[in-house]
Amino acid sequence: MRALIALLAILILPWLPAQALESAAQESPRARVTLVADHLAIAPGQAFQLGLRIRLAPRWHSYWRHAGDAGAPTEINLTLPEGTQAGPIAWPTPQAIPFGPLMSFGYYGEVVLPMQITPPAGLRARDVFSISAQATWLVCDDVCIPEEGSFRLDLPVAAEAQANPDLAPLFAAAAAALPRPSPWQASATIQGDALRLRLTGPGLGRESLKEALFIPGTGGLLDHAAPQRLSHGADWLELTLRRADRPENHATLEGVLLLTDQGGRRLGYDIAAPLLTGAAFLPLWQALIFALIGGVILNLMPCVFPVLAMKAMALARLGGAARGAVRLEAAAYTAGAVVSFTALAGLLLALRGAGMALGWGFQFTSPVFVLAIAWLMLAVGLNLSGVFALGGPIGAGGHIAARGGFLGSFATGALAVLVASPCTAPFMAAAIGAALVMPAPATLAVFAALGLGLAAPTLILALAPGLTRLLPRPGPWMEKLRRIMAWPMYGAALWLVWVLWAQSGWPGVALALVGGLGLGLGAWTFGRAQREGRRRLGPVLAALALLLALPFGLTAAPPPPTASDTAESWNPARVEALRAEGKGVFLNVTAAWCITCQVNERIALRRDAVQAAMAARGIVYLKADWTRGDPAITALLRSHGREGVPLYLFWPPGGGEAVILPEVLTEAMVLRQIAAQ
Repeated sequence: MRALIALLAILILPWLPAQALESAAQESPRARVTLVADHLAIAPGQAFQLGLRIRLAPRWHSYWRHAGDAGAPTEINLTLPEGTQAGPIAWPTPQAIPFGPLMSFGYYGEVVLPMQITPPAGLRARDVFSISAQATWLVCDDVCIPEEGSFRLDLPVAAEAQANPDLAPLFAAAAAALPRPSPWQASATIQGDALRLRLTGPGLGRESLKEALFIPGTGGLLDHAAPQRLSHGADWLELTLRRADRPENHATLEGVLLLTDQGGRRLGYDIAAPLLTGAAFLPLWQALIFALIGGVILNLMPCVFPVLAMKAMALARLGGAARGAVRLEAAAYTAGAVVSFTALAGLLLALRGAGMALGWGFQFTSPVFVLAIAWLMLAVGLNLSGVFALGGPIGAGGHIAARGGFLGSFATGALAVLVASPCTAPFMAAAIGAALVMPAPATLAVFAALGLGLAAPTLILALAPGLTRLLPRPGPWMEKLRRIMAWPMYGAALWLVWVLWAQSGWPGVALALVGGLGLGLGAWTFGRAQREGRRRLGPVLAALALLLALPFGLTAAPPPPTASDTAESWNPARVEALRAEGKGVFLNVTAAWCITCQVNERIALRRDAVQAAMAARGIVYLKADWTRGDPAITALLRSHGREGVPLYLFWPPGGGEAVILPEVLTEAMVLRQIAAQ
C-alpha cells in the first residue's frame, strides 16, 4: 500500500500546487511558519535544500544566529532517515534592530533558513523520504513571545530528482541573501576601549561605498549599540568599534560586514580577522620609542653582519675629517637609512592594500630579489677587492668631502637597510606589529624611527667631535682594510645563494653561478678599461658580459624544504590535535634568509640538551618555514602581533596559552622555559 501511495504521488506531482511540499503551517497573529523543500521528488544520494519559512506580521521580527543584546536565535531539530546527512542552518545576512539602548540582529518580513540535506545513496525509487522537525523561534515587537511548532514533510524518491519550480525563487532569494566570502584582507586591532576593523583591497573607497556596519557573530566582545565610525581610503576601509564594558577573551573577530553601495544595494560579507595581541596595544608614542631602540639593537644582530664592510669603511672615513664633513657624511647615511626604511614600509603597505598577504622582510621571499641581492653583494666585494673603481656606497679612499660623498653615504645607509631587513630585533618586532595596523602616516613614522635607530651610532659620532678624534686618521691602512672587508660581502653572496637553493633548488643556484660569472667578467672588463683609460669602452664591455645571465630564468620552485629531522612541519590542525592530547608544543617560525633564525637554531634549538628536555616532557617541536612567504604563516605571525621572523611559541604540556619567547635565544633560556612548566 505504501509503495502504491508513493507511485501515485509521483504521477500526480506535476499537477499539484507548490504547497504540496510545504508542511502544515504553525500560525499565530505574529507569524506563519512552515517547512519547505526545493524539490518535488528527490534522488538517492543527491543533496537538496530544506528550509524553515518564517512569514512575520508587520513590525514583528525574529533573530539571527547571534541575537545581539536581547533575543534568541531560531532552533531546528530534525528527525531524518538513517544515513542522512544534514548541514547547519545557512543564516541569511541580518539587519540591525535597535531598541532603546540595546541592539539586536534579525529579520523582518519573510525569511527562509535553509539547510542542505543529503539522503542515503541506498534509497530506492518509489520510497518515501520522511522528515520531521521540531522548531522554536522568538518573535518580538514591543513585547517578545516565544513560539514553537512541529512539522512534517514526506518526499517521494525517484530515479531522477525533480526540482520544485514554484519554490525555486524562494530558495534562490535565500541563497542570494547569504553573506559572501570576503575578497579583502582583514585585520582587527584592540586599542584601549576601541577595536579597529580594517579591510584592504579594491572597491572599498568612498566613491564605491556609502555605509558599512559590522555585525559580530558572537557576544561579549563589542558594545553592539555603540556608533561605528567609518574611515575610507582609496583601497581600504576602517571601522572603529567600541569594546564591551567587560570584554571576554577572543582570538578572532568574526561576523558579517554589511556594506551599502552608492546605489543603495546592501551586501553582506563573512569576516574572520585575527585579533592582534601584544604589539597591537602599543600607542604611537610607545611604538616610536620601541622602533628607535630596536633600530639601535639591529646594529648588533646577525642580520647586519653582511653590511659590516660598509659600516667599517664609513667609520674609517670619519677619522681625521673636518667637523662639517663628518656631519654631512653622517647626515647622508642617516637619511639613506630613514628613506630606505620608509620606502620599504610604503611598498609593503601598497602591496598589502592590493590584497597580498605580506609581512616584514617580504622582499626576501622572492627568489628574483634574493638573486639580485646576491649579485649586488658580489659586486660590492669585487669593488672592495679593487677589481674596479666606483664612487658609491662602499667606495674607499679619498676625502669624505669630495664630490659625490653625500650620495655615496646616502646609498650606504639605504643598502644597509635593504640587506639587514630580513630579521627583527628585540623591541623592533613589537614596533612593526603595532605600526602595520595603524593609519599609514603613523606606520611610516614608526619605520622612519627604525631607520633613525639603525643610523644612531654613526649620527652620535658625528654630533660628538670628541669621539671621532678617537678614530684613526685615514691613510694607507684603509686600502688594506678595504680589501679585508671584501670577504664579508663574498660571504653574504654565498649565504644568499644558499637561500636561493632553499627557494628554487639547483636551477636557481645554476643561474646565480652563471650570472655571477658574467658579473665578475663584466667587473674585470670594466676595471681593466678604467686602468687603461678607455672610459667609454669599459661600460659597454661590462654590459655585454652581464648579458650572459639574461637568457636564463628562475624555474618553478620545488616543494618547500623539509624540516630538520627533529622537527615536524607546522600546520594549524596539528597544533590543535597535539594540544587536545595535552602535549606541549614548541613552534619555530623561521626562514632560510633570516640569519638570526639560523643562529638561534644552531646555538639553542638544535642542542642535544634542548632536544632531550623536549623529549622528556613530551613536547613536540614544529617548524613553520616562511622562506617563500606562505600566507598561512603570515596570518600566524599577525595573530601574535608580529610581521616578521623569528617567532617562537611554546604551548606548555597540559594546556595553557602560548608563551612568546624573545627573538634572540640561548640554550639556557630555552631550557629554563621548558623546566618552568
